[in-house]
Amino acid sequence: MITLAHPWVLLLLPLPWLVWRFAPVHRERVEALRFPFFRRIVKTADIEPGPGAVVRRRTRGQMAAAIAIWALLVLAIAGPQRLGDPVEKVRSARDVVLAIDISGSMDTVDFATPEGDLQQRLAAVKQVVRDFVAQRDGDRVALIVFGTRAFLQAPLTEDLDTIADLVDQTQVGMAGPHTALGDAIGLAIRTFEASEVEQRLMILLSDGADTGSRMSPLNAAEIARDRGVEIHTVAVGDPEGGGENRVDTRTLRDIAARTGGQSFFASDTEALRDTYAQIDRLTPRLVERLSYRPRTPLAHHVLALAAVIGVAALGLLTARKARRTRA
Repeated sequence: MITLAHPWVLLLLPLPWLVWRFAPVHRERVEALRFPFFRRIVKTADIEPGPGAVVRRRTRGQMAAAIAIWALLVLAIAGPQRLGDPVEKVRSARDVVLAIDISGSMDTVDFATPEGDLQQRLAAVKQVVRDFVAQRDGDRVALIVFGTRAFLQAPLTEDLDTIADLVDQTQVGMAGPHTALGDAIGLAIRTFEASEVEQRLMILLSDGADTGSRMSPLNAAEIARDRGVEIHTVAVGDPEGGGENRVDTRTLRDIAARTGGQSFFASDTEALRDTYAQIDRLTPRLVERLSYRPRTPLAHHVLALAAVIGVAALGLLTARKARRTRA
């Protein structure tokens, strides 16, 4: 489909006719011979003298070429373009940060599988998180791992395959043996600084208690709330354990409550999978649909045709003048 970007420009088409119709005629002075007894000679010759200026006449070919060139120039200014088929792009309006505890306690083998076997905590988390990431098509996802320190493995990106690969490569103890919940939340807040969307979601998974954060987890949660970050917490450890191996469910609940999120507890693979499914239902993905039609400009083709007509008309005039000169 061909359309015009500025169709109102076509109102200029009758401009030359308006000038020709209402503007004063341009007269060009020519050389003349002046001699005595002019009136007697004219009377004797029985001729009618003309004015001392002439209005040059154009041939039909010249007029046709001029009209065609003007029409093509106006058409080029109007911006002819070819519209392609409509293209619709769906863009997510939500950014997600996954924060995963990889402290030493995540090496504990106490996660029950549907088959009844026991599995390492981190291995079970990897499997569920990988499936969760695979369903985030269109979302931007970032990955944070934390132990004694928190590290950003991947900034916000739509490359979900890379996120899944980084989750698979994560090992227990890579970030130290302890648990720094507050630092993980603080790093997520800094990660969201690159986000321009309104829905900012953090999923914080831990199996221990905060022992070495430079920032209190609850203070970090307050800052996250002020920055529009909603935190859902997932506890996967043993609430009856001792020391750092005891999951601090109370702190995790407080973190979620202060940011408007939910807190969950999962003791086996099936419960963990249900937890991520509930989080997905609690925070339905917002999308922005962008529809556009690609446009291909055609003005250069119109200008090229006008140039060809102009050169051809000039060539004909030059050839005609040359023939008259020889004659």
